[in-house]
Amino acid sequence: MSIKAAPAFIGRGSAEADLSSVDLRAILDQALLHVAPGARVLAIIPDKTRDDNTDVLFPFAAEILSARQVAQFDGLVAQGTHAPMTVDEKRTKIGGNSVPGLGDIYDHQWNVPEELATIGELGAARVTELTGGLLTEAVSINLNRRLGPGVYDTIVIFSSTVPHEVAGFAGGAKYLFPGVAGPDLTHATHWLGALASIENVIGRVETPTRHMIEAAADFVDAQIITLNSVVTREEDNRLRTHALFAGDFRESFRRAAEVSRQVHIKYTGRKYRRVVALLDEHYDELWVGGKASYKLGGIIEEGGELIIYAPHLRSISETHGRLIEKYGYAPLDRVREMVALSTELQNNLAVAAHLAHVSYAGKRDEQGRVVPRYKITMASALDEETCRRVHLGFMDQRKFRREDYENDGDTLVVERAGRDLYLVTPETRE
Repeated sequence: MSIKAAPAFIGRGSAEADLSSVDLRAILDQALLHVAPGARVLAIIPDKTRDDNTDVLFPFAAEILSARQVAQFDGLVAQGTHAPMTVDEKRTKIGGNSVPGLGDIYDHQWNVPEELATIGELGAARVTELTGGLLTEAVSINLNRRLGPGVYDTIVIFSSTVPHEVAGFAGGAKYLFPGVAGPDLTHATHWLGALASIENVIGRVETPTRHMIEAAADFVDAQIITLNSVVTREEDNRLRTHALFAGDFRESFRRAAEVSRQVHIKYTGRKYRRVVALLDEHYDELWVGGKASYKLGGIIEEGGELIIYAPHLRSISETHGRLIEKYGYAPLDRVREMVALSTELQNNLAVAAHLAHVSYAGKRDEQGRVVPRYKITMASALDEETCRRVHLGFMDQRKFRREDYENDGDTLVVERAGRDLYLVTPETRE
């Protein structure tokens, strides 16, 4: 089988662009020319917590691959440690029930050893180099067994590019690690993001986590083609695609990230005593709904408050809720102390990272104790006892009134919170 080498990137877009379906189809036509007839193709697709244009791109890709007479075309959901989607949710994600040539769509089971394959190792010296010494131990590269050698010839990654708390920006090789990774890379990448500190990671392209992710992706034997979109929601709820770059998982991702930083980073010019986050409807548990804190913490004054209004948010985490409720949210310095004393957290560093990320940042109080820099109050379907257990404030969501805050000069109300990153002023961001 002859596979034509893919270019570093193809595609186009800008902050001002609004690509049509015809534009998107034309870019896919070019990108998938590099899939050989008779190839076995695996599509990596986002899960329901991501708002993206996979429902538009996936049917186009299926038609193109069917015309190229590929031997096999399956899907794998990059759900990380999230709960699996239902059959209907998967079909909605890929654009409907009738997709030509599509075989199976697999769930990723990150903690089932039989579902994983080890394809290599990042040695201690390499890890130290990639992370600037934040991590110093070797990391095994394990991921879904369907990405093991000889299973598929080509991997096509459907990814959306937005600022992200662990890697700097989502997209590209992040859909492999931790998207379809085993526990080793999942825990290592999340903890690395926390150690690097959220303020120094989110909204930056070149981060220690990104470098580790891409080094691990080099071990994948199959050809990798990434589709990197930049999308927003218009006021009428229409999904707008600003850019689509396809090709090499390094270069095409970086092209998309340049557009994303213009589209998804908002500058307020000041900090606020209170920020009211009207949480995006895609986040139905705090494991992902914590993005309200990640992306708004930079504009909240010390001693201020973040109110997260989310009547649809009903749990801390279906997967990790027990551990989160046992230890509670806390600033990084405090979480590091807990990790040092807890084998349980040492074995679940992704959870430890989440505890620190939601708390966002710490300060020292008058007694010298490390405490959160601002208070987080939940106005959601979570009960008061659960909120107190994880060190969050509670507000009865039935008593929340948006109009109570809109005319307060010290309060900022943010729609669809968790999608865009808010900063005070632009800065030099690598």
